[in-house]
Amino acid sequence: MVFKLRDGIKAKRENKTTDIVNRKGVITAKNIHLKKYPVDNPVTIFNASIDVEGDELLVYGRIVLGYFTYASAVAEFRLPINDVLANEFIPGHYTADICVYPDSKYDLWGVEDPRVYKIDSRRVMTYCGRTVHYFDPSVRTERTLPVTAVYENGRWKKLCAFRVPEEFRGFVISDKDSFVVEMDRCYLFHRLHMKDENFYLVKSVIECDIFQTEKLRDISVVDTETVLEPAKYEDKLGWNTPPVKVDGEYLLLLHAVDAETKAYRVFAMLMDKDSNVTAITPHYIMEPRECYEVFGDRPFTVFPCGAVIVDDYLLISYGASDSAIGFGTVDISEIMGMLDKGRLESG
Repeated sequence: MVFKLRDGIKAKRENKTTDIVNRKGVITAKNIHLKKYPVDNPVTIFNASIDVEGDELLVYGRIVLGYFTYASAVAEFRLPINDVLANEFIPGHYTADICVYPDSKYDLWGVEDPRVYKIDSRRVMTYCGRTVHYFDPSVRTERTLPVTAVYENGRWKKLCAFRVPEEFRGFVISDKDSFVVEMDRCYLFHRLHMKDENFYLVKSVIECDIFQTEKLRDISVVDTETVLEPAKYEDKLGWNTPPVKVDGEYLLLLHAVDAETKAYRVFAMLMDKDSNVTAITPHYIMEPRECYEVFGDRPFTVFPCGAVIVDDYLLISYGASDSAIGFGTVDISEIMGMLDKGRLESG
């Protein structure tokens, strides 16, 4: 694994927030009825990803049924896009299916923080799997791994768990904040926590066709590179939303954890078709400000997992303090204007 970084990216950033996200409203566990499950409502629902089907928004939320182990699954429900985009979003009651749940050694203790996106018109989900070793004090490696599934024939089929090459696995404490991207090559974007107690925001090459599988299997990634390092005022960085295409470039949202307050803040990045960073927002574009973002199971947290373009807006779904699903919109021209101020020199 190679940890290298393009010069000039960190120099573009400042410890300042220009919050440009228009909050539309929230959905909480009381709005969710679980279908075909003896527990009517989850304890909490948050960190949701989204996809669009016709005039509906498909929402994939992380649900927790109890706090003893905080084991999670993913529940899917639908709501009209126009409801979310209305001047005042008034949430209703939604029937949700538990569509992905723990059932393997890669996710026995939880299916967390789904990212849903398209690859060759297929709907794909990558989530953080709490492995069978998550609560084993004698094993402090690979406590979480990225797991990818595809939606086909009316259900989610788990394809693979991604791992670093075997010679490096003993150094990986956890691997999360992940999704697959097809650019010049097929990449896994992920965030490694290594035994040196550092967190690495990386991309790795996937050399095989992940869809050519009959059962859940390991896939080793190669050519791992660091994309961005934390600034001196940040503890760690992580990927948030899978990229959406804007004017031939790839727009991604990321988060940073403040070194002093431990608050989660969001910024944006552009990449070209060769997976090179071309721009970064000089300031954070979102930080906790609403009461439901400031106070909850994990205070001071805004954690986007989904982003789609609707008309001239980027519609995002995010976790609010691990206690609710928040929705927000960002004017595309406004965020692109901020990114233009953080353009990197070519080459």
